[in-house]
Amino acid sequence: MNQKEQSTQLGSESIPKLLKKLSIPAIIGMIVMALYNVVDTIFISYFVGIDGVAGVTFAFPIMIIMMALAAALGIGGSSIISRRLGEKREKEANRVFSNIISLIVVFSFIGVIASFTVLEPLLRLFGATPDILPYALDYIFPITLATIFFTFSFTTNAIIRSEGNARFAMMTMIIPSVLNILLDPVFIVLLDMGVQGAAVATVISQASISLIILHYYLAGKSSLKIRISEMMPQFAIVKEVVIIGLPAFVRQVSGSIMMVAINAMLISYGGEFYVGVFGVVQRIAMFALMPMMGILQGMQPIIGYNYGAQQFDRMRETIILGLKVVTAFSILVFVVIMAFPGVFMRVFTPDPDVIAAGSDGMRIMFAMAFLIGVQVVSGGLYQALGKAKPALILSMSRQVLFLIPLVLILPQFFGVWGVWIAFPVADILSFSLSVFFMYKDRKLFFTGKDSSGGSGGLRIEEQPASS
Repeated sequence: MNQKEQSTQLGSESIPKLLKKLSIPAIIGMIVMALYNVVDTIFISYFVGIDGVAGVTFAFPIMIIMMALAAALGIGGSSIISRRLGEKREKEANRVFSNIISLIVVFSFIGVIASFTVLEPLLRLFGATPDILPYALDYIFPITLATIFFTFSFTTNAIIRSEGNARFAMMTMIIPSVLNILLDPVFIVLLDMGVQGAAVATVISQASISLIILHYYLAGKSSLKIRISEMMPQFAIVKEVVIIGLPAFVRQVSGSIMMVAINAMLISYGGEFYVGVFGVVQRIAMFALMPMMGILQGMQPIIGYNYGAQQFDRMRETIILGLKVVTAFSILVFVVIMAFPGVFMRVFTPDPDVIAAGSDGMRIMFAMAFLIGVQVVSGGLYQALGKAKPALILSMSRQVLFLIPLVLILPQFFGVWGVWIAFPVADILSFSLSVFFMYKDRKLFFTGKDSSGGSGGLRIEEQPASS
């Protein structure tokens, strides 16, 4: 399939076949990517101990902030690019891409500066205790130093999907994840680098895939090209990328704030042991969510392209089918977690106390997991359509509006159990808000028109390409 066909299939191929073609590679890639986090945690738990897992858990909010920047650029850029391709505005799509590359470089310099200036104060601010701080620093320093690899690979993954090239997007997740898994025992065990070994393995894997992606663009395998002449940031483009990507950034950063709040409450009401337990449970939760995130990633380029092409019947069919599939997945997750929490905990640790505490926590946290699918999809739909305001509200709802306040309040009445209880309560509230928004904007999903009669987000005027 040539580059042109790669994009135009989004507007012509049957929706079930197209969603399957785009979602399955995304699901496989995300599961494999989540698997390397699982393997990291297993090696750290067995060869460093639960304190090492707690150290990584305290460092994770900083890594989430890095990923938030990449998510904002990737989702904002891919939403615009897929709609521009649907509108047959290929030159402008390429200009957007070149501007995104410039922003990646800028953010990467900021990450390097942060590596030598603010890491330790941030970790202390996030609640890392003196016993856990060395583990957290060992893990996060190499990762922030290599910000460019993480930002480039994660951002371009979303953009590659926006072209319809789901297979290569999948490979950009699978290759570094498998390499990371292979390098973990080398650096953590054989070289006895402990927690820092896990970080070094991750950096090497992300650097490797960044070089492969760079070759993909330079070799002309994409319908987009890196053009130095178009890399000077243009305000209109940067503004649209930021506005559309902001909900993804807020969602990710709110995840970082949520982690800080949870760690603080667990330290206050349970101690470092429970931070380690939550670190394990969080990896399991992340793994469980990956299929739904993969389906959303498969849906977004189809929705964006057909919205731009004004093929609203195809857009509507994608939304309905996607909602059905994610709901089925969320019900499956609920059933499996309720039935076998101890099985998942034993994969990470032989410690009976950790297994018991984690199993109890998981059952409570996932009590409303069957509602998660709609939450995952709702904000992503608005992002794909370029509707930044509702996307921002829905992205903030679960973590910022509901979960963080509940995490800070409920432990005062229920202790550590209050942290676990906050999750299902937040799921109920977030699900209700998602349903409200989608019902209110049902005209948008069925006709492509919002309540004001408009059908597009911000629009960049076509400009002559630089020579």
